[in-house]
Amino acid sequence: MKTVEKWGASVDDAVKQALKELKLPEEDVEIEILEESSNGFLGIGSKLAKVRVTPKSGIDNKSNSEKASFDDIDKILSELPENRVTEIPEEIRQNYDKYAKEELEDIKTKETAKAKEKDKKRKRNRKSSNRSDDSIILSDIKNLEVVVDHPIKDFLSELSDKMGLKLSFTVRANDELMYIDITGEDTGTIIGKRGTTLDAVQYLSSLVVNKDKDSYIRVVMDAENYRAKRENTLKNLANRLAGKVERTGRSITLEPMNPYERKVIHSELQSNPKVMTRSEGRDPYRRVVIDVKE
Repeated sequence: MKTVEKWGASVDDAVKQALKELKLPEEDVEIEILEESSNGFLGIGSKLAKVRVTPKSGIDNKSNSEKASFDDIDKILSELPENRVTEIPEEIRQNYDKYAKEELEDIKTKETAKAKEKDKKRKRNRKSSNRSDDSIILSDIKNLEVVVDHPIKDFLSELSDKMGLKLSFTVRANDELMYIDITGEDTGTIIGKRGTTLDAVQYLSSLVVNKDKDSYIRVVMDAENYRAKRENTLKNLANRLAGKVERTGRSITLEPMNPYERKVIHSELQSNPKVMTRSEGRDPYRRVVIDVKE
């Protein structure tokens, strides 16, 4: 007998997903609510509902099982409060549509030999400029000391309680930089889609840390090593798009990014002899442009 566990924007939505997979009506199953949904606090940290659905004794569903489709998952994600208001400006979407076909072709037709040669050149350039192999985040925080007591920990603990999240916070800091590492059961929720929730909480934390301060302290917040993983993704994207700019001779405009993500793109391509980068627009729609170096 097959038991199905499903997530949804609400309990009803999760039950519908489970019934669809089992291909059974609601009267033929037993439903157990594992987690209730939540809209979060101040629009941040919304949580999905989770249910366990089991066919009643004597009900055979072995031949009726099917996997949830990506459309089902997209539907669930689209119903989260923070995702309902997310809109990409039409001009950015047009840029992505314009290059979408070419990007797919690039993935299928990688020039292996040329890529290896470029990688060797980048490594030589990095060594000559004494760049660390660590990510930008790790290179900034590796010498910070742990802070046992700090008002930001009280603020974050209260915020996480109001959001209904089980989280712990470790703070490392010096006079110029504070790094906050988040652990716990709900790190996925605090990260949010593409790190949007994490960025929002980081911004609030920065306001708390720098209140009534004469000198500015930069605040960096991370969970489950998300920043380093995102950084590697951005580096790969930067090099792939730089190769396209070289081949086509046309500039490429990336999606809007926060200052940290723009810094990753600029840093990764600064030693590339064929392309240059610049930022255009105003936050939160400020974005990086990769162009042919003149």
